[in-house]
Amino acid sequence: MASKNFDMIVIGAGPGGYVAAIRGAQLGLKVAIVEREHMGGICLNWGCIPTKALLRSAEVFHLMERAKDFGLKAEGIGYDIDAVVKRSRGVAKQLSSGVAFLMKKNKIAVFMGEATLPAKGKVSVKGEKAVEELTAKNIVLATGARARELPGLEGDGKRVWTYKDALVPPHMPKKLLVIGSGAIGIEFASFYNTLGAETTVVEVMDRVLPVEDAEISAFAKKQFVKQGMTIMEKSTVKKLDRGKDKVTAHIEASGKVTTQDFDTVISAVGIVGNVENLGLEKLGVKIDRTHVVTDQYCQTGVDGLFAIGDIAGAPWLAHKASHEGVMVAELIAGGKPHPVKPESIAGCTYCHPQVASVGFTEAKAKELGYDVKVGRFPFMGNGKAIALGEPEGMVKTVFDAKTGELLGAHMVGAEVTELIQGYVVGRQLETTEEDLMQTVFPHPTLSEMMHESVLDAYDRVIHV
Repeated sequence: MASKNFDMIVIGAGPGGYVAAIRGAQLGLKVAIVEREHMGGICLNWGCIPTKALLRSAEVFHLMERAKDFGLKAEGIGYDIDAVVKRSRGVAKQLSSGVAFLMKKNKIAVFMGEATLPAKGKVSVKGEKAVEELTAKNIVLATGARARELPGLEGDGKRVWTYKDALVPPHMPKKLLVIGSGAIGIEFASFYNTLGAETTVVEVMDRVLPVEDAEISAFAKKQFVKQGMTIMEKSTVKKLDRGKDKVTAHIEASGKVTTQDFDTVISAVGIVGNVENLGLEKLGVKIDRTHVVTDQYCQTGVDGLFAIGDIAGAPWLAHKASHEGVMVAELIAGGKPHPVKPESIAGCTYCHPQVASVGFTEAKAKELGYDVKVGRFPFMGNGKAIALGEPEGMVKTVFDAKTGELLGAHMVGAEVTELIQGYVVGRQLETTEEDLMQTVFPHPTLSEMMHESVLDAYDRVIHV
């Protein structure tokens, strides 16, 4: 095959890769993108998007069950799991074909197949019919990550599920065990629990949602337990005995191992980077615990080779990958972009209640040596939350007592995944408590709680 030359080749068409490709094309670069499975990657096809579609169905179902609270009548309420899944797959498909359209619109050359890097500046793509050799001065690795599989806890698609199986379930679980309570585990636990599965969550750390602020974790746990979930913290699933229609889990807690039977198990114990079979080691790329080591500009140390998104390590978030993609494209085109700061990136979990945060937790801020002022405001004190019938939640803000800098914001409750962006913008603009206090928040909105939480940190709170 004749060699094909580009200014930039992106490997992986997830939210990091396809965004990098579009930005590169906007800047006048000749861009190619290589994808082995689906345009849009895991996020659009098997992650962020289809899970939100499922969770929306569960949320509507939950509201239908509460119809009486709102003076409404809804009788004979039920659901069709196949139809719920079909809707979710349709949403994913629509967005995936949207990415394919964007590639065309931006004149990006798309190569479907497995990529390897035989030498610096070279990409070999093994497609269904042929192998194509591509060259570029700049190559961006955006190969993402996959579910970590622990020995003995591997998915089998029948009774033990990975996140992919949980998105297209072969049956509706009656008694469900979820291993891991990070965002993925807790979202699936929330979905299946709302639809009536008796749900147990096992978490090895001392609390659920372990990356969140401790107070928020504790609040969320209380709500999960109220909804009927069993939460086991500081616990480990030692092994699974798989039967035809049940799985016996050996769970260790406080040094004692007990066994419990479940009809379904979801394993959500973290992710590992897709670093294999690319030829990275031969090029001299440093890999640490399945992730490519990069500097703040996503450079790998190998000239012209960048790594963005999940393959480049935490936080494993689609929006971080996209932002890094834009930064790298701008660097390649000769610009001077700002590096992406992990502590300026919000994390959102779409369980019920929702959880969202940005910046440092209270504990982390103290550990870093800050003298902190902390404010809190409950949903119970907010008119809109009461009117919505969503009085359970809280907003927490952490400030530097010396400078008034907003160090972190943490929320749990209805729609907090939409609210968090207010604080993200605030941090980006280097806002202080004074700016936030002088901002007029519209009434009645949930956003007023963000104002009150700031006021509370400085002993000026109005509505509690």
